[in-house]
Amino acid sequence: MTQLTISVPPALDNWVQARLLEGRYADAGDYLRDLVRRDQGDDADDTAWVRAMVEEGFASGIVEAEPEDVLKEIMSQLADG
Repeated sequence: MTQLTISVPPALDNWVQARLLEGRYADAGDYLRDLVRRDQGDDADDTAWVRAMVEEGFASGIVEAEPEDVLKEIMSQLADG
């Protein structure tokens, strides 16, 4: 296993120590590994969301109107409420 040394300001150290006192983590390294793993999972979730939005956009088709006209129509609909 690779060793990593980091410096944190007192406020962050206090936060880490509070997490350790909760008993979920054996030490600061255990806590950091959990944070990194969760961040990796979030990245995969974000990628899946972006891909889904792109697919939705492709599936919705192409608007032939000028962008300015589309915006005016949207703003009009919002104003009519």
